[in-house]
Amino acid sequence: MAENRNIIQIKSDQLGEVKIADEVVAIVAGLAATEVEGVSSMAGNITNEIVSKLGMRNLSKGIQIEVENDEIKVSVAINIAYGYNIPDVSAKVQDKIASAIENMTGLHVAEVNVRIASVDMNGQA
Repeated sequence: MAENRNIIQIKSDQLGEVKIADEVVAIVAGLAATEVEGVSSMAGNITNEIVSKLGMRNLSKGIQIEVENDEIKVSVAINIAYGYNIPDVSAKVQDKIASAIENMTGLHVAEVNVRIASVDMNGQA
Protein backbone atom coordinates (compact mmCIF):
# COMPACT_ATOMS: atom_id res chain seq x y z
CA MET A 1 0.00 0.00 0.00
CA ALA A 2 2.88 2.36 0.67
CA GLU A 3 3.83 2.01 -3.00
CA ASN A 4 0.51 3.57 -4.09
CA ARG A 5 1.04 6.71 -2.05
CA ASN A 6 2.24 9.87 -3.68
CA ILE A 7 4.41 12.14 -1.62
CA ILE A 8 4.07 15.90 -1.97
CA GLN A 9 7.01 18.10 -1.03
CA ILE A 10 5.89 21.20 0.82
CA LYS A 11 9.18 22.79 1.75
CA SER A 12 12.89 22.31 1.27
CA ASP A 13 15.62 24.40 2.89
CA GLN A 14 18.98 24.06 4.64
CA LEU A 15 17.34 22.28 7.60
CA GLY A 16 15.73 19.61 5.46
CA GLU A 17 12.50 18.79 3.66
CA VAL A 18 8.86 18.66 4.64
CA LYS A 19 6.75 16.14 2.74
CA ILE A 20 3.23 14.82 3.18
CA ALA A 21 1.38 11.88 1.68
CA ASP A 22 -1.44 12.70 -0.70
CA GLU A 23 -3.68 10.66 1.60
CA VAL A 24 -3.22 13.37 4.25
CA VAL A 25 -4.45 15.98 1.78
CA ALA A 26 -7.41 13.70 0.99
CA ILE A 27 -8.30 13.41 4.69
CA VAL A 28 -8.18 17.21 5.05
CA ALA A 29 -10.50 17.50 2.04
CA GLY A 30 -12.89 14.89 3.42
CA LEU A 31 -13.10 16.55 6.81
CA ALA A 32 -13.69 19.95 5.23
CA ALA A 33 -16.43 18.62 2.96
CA THR A 34 -18.33 16.93 5.78
CA GLU A 35 -18.35 20.18 7.77
CA VAL A 36 -20.55 21.85 5.13
CA GLU A 37 -24.25 21.95 5.99
CA GLY A 38 -26.18 19.84 3.50
CA VAL A 39 -23.46 17.23 3.01
CA SER A 40 -24.80 14.06 4.60
CA SER A 41 -21.71 11.94 3.92
CA MET A 42 -18.87 11.23 1.57
CA ALA A 43 -19.94 8.99 -1.31
CA GLY A 44 -18.77 5.46 -0.77
CA ASN A 45 -17.53 6.43 2.65
CA ILE A 46 -18.83 6.36 6.16
CA THR A 47 -20.72 9.07 7.97
CA ASN A 48 -19.24 11.35 10.61
CA GLU A 49 -20.57 9.26 13.50
CA ILE A 50 -18.75 6.17 12.32
CA VAL A 51 -15.62 8.12 11.41
CA SER A 52 -15.04 8.92 15.06
CA LYS A 53 -15.20 5.21 15.90
CA LEU A 54 -13.11 3.82 13.04
CA GLY A 55 -10.60 6.61 12.49
CA MET A 56 -9.93 9.30 9.93
CA ARG A 57 -8.15 7.10 7.40
CA ASN A 58 -11.48 5.88 5.96
CA LEU A 59 -12.52 9.46 5.26
CA SER A 60 -10.00 9.72 2.44
CA LYS A 61 -11.65 7.03 0.32
CA GLY A 62 -13.45 8.36 -2.71
CA ILE A 63 -11.30 11.48 -2.88
CA GLN A 64 -8.73 11.81 -5.63
CA ILE A 65 -5.74 14.09 -5.30
CA GLU A 66 -3.57 15.03 -8.27
CA VAL A 67 -0.42 17.13 -8.14
CA GLU A 68 0.63 19.02 -11.27
CA ASN A 69 3.21 21.81 -11.35
CA ASP A 70 3.00 22.35 -7.57
CA GLU A 71 -0.79 22.70 -7.76
CA ILE A 72 -3.36 20.39 -6.21
CA LYS A 73 -6.44 19.15 -8.05
CA VAL A 74 -9.11 17.54 -5.89
CA SER A 75 -12.04 15.40 -7.02
CA VAL A 76 -14.61 14.51 -4.37
CA ALA A 77 -17.93 12.67 -4.41
CA ILE A 78 -20.54 13.52 -1.79
CA ASN A 79 -24.04 12.52 -0.76
CA ILE A 80 -26.26 15.56 -0.28
CA ALA A 81 -29.14 15.77 2.17
CA TYR A 82 -32.60 16.14 0.63
CA GLY A 83 -33.89 19.71 0.51
CA TYR A 84 -30.57 21.50 0.05
CA ASN A 85 -29.68 23.52 -3.04
CA ILE A 86 -27.09 21.47 -4.95
CA PRO A 87 -25.20 24.39 -6.58
CA ASP A 88 -24.99 26.25 -3.24
CA VAL A 89 -23.76 23.23 -1.27
CA SER A 90 -21.29 22.33 -4.03
CA ALA A 91 -19.84 25.85 -4.06
CA LYS A 92 -19.47 25.79 -0.27
CA VAL A 93 -17.75 22.40 -0.46
CA GLN A 94 -15.33 23.72 -3.08
CA ASP A 95 -14.51 26.79 -1.00
CA LYS A 96 -14.15 24.84 2.24
CA ILE A 97 -11.87 22.19 0.73
CA ALA A 98 -9.64 24.71 -1.06
CA SER A 99 -9.36 26.86 2.05
CA ALA A 100 -8.61 23.92 4.37
CA ILE A 101 -5.89 22.47 2.12
CA GLU A 102 -4.25 25.83 1.46
CA ASN A 103 -4.30 26.80 5.16
CA MET A 104 -2.98 23.47 6.44
CA THR A 105 -0.39 22.69 3.78
CA GLY A 106 0.48 25.96 2.08
CA LEU A 107 -0.11 24.28 -1.28
CA HIS A 108 -2.11 26.04 -4.01
CA VAL A 109 -5.40 24.36 -4.92
CA ALA A 110 -5.99 24.76 -8.65
CA GLU A 111 -9.42 23.11 -8.76
CA VAL A 112 -11.95 21.23 -6.66
CA ASN A 113 -14.36 19.05 -8.62
CA VAL A 114 -17.49 17.97 -6.76
CA ARG A 115 -19.68 15.08 -7.86
CA ILE A 116 -23.07 14.58 -6.22
CA ALA A 117 -23.37 10.80 -5.95
CA SER A 118 -26.80 10.63 -4.34
CA VAL A 119 -29.48 12.42 -2.38
CA ASP A 120 -29.89 11.25 1.20
CA MET A 121 -33.62 11.10 1.95
CA ASN A 122 -32.97 10.35 5.65
CA GLY A 123 -31.13 13.62 6.24
CA GLN A 124 -33.99 15.88 5.18
CA ALA A 125 -33.62 19.61 5.75
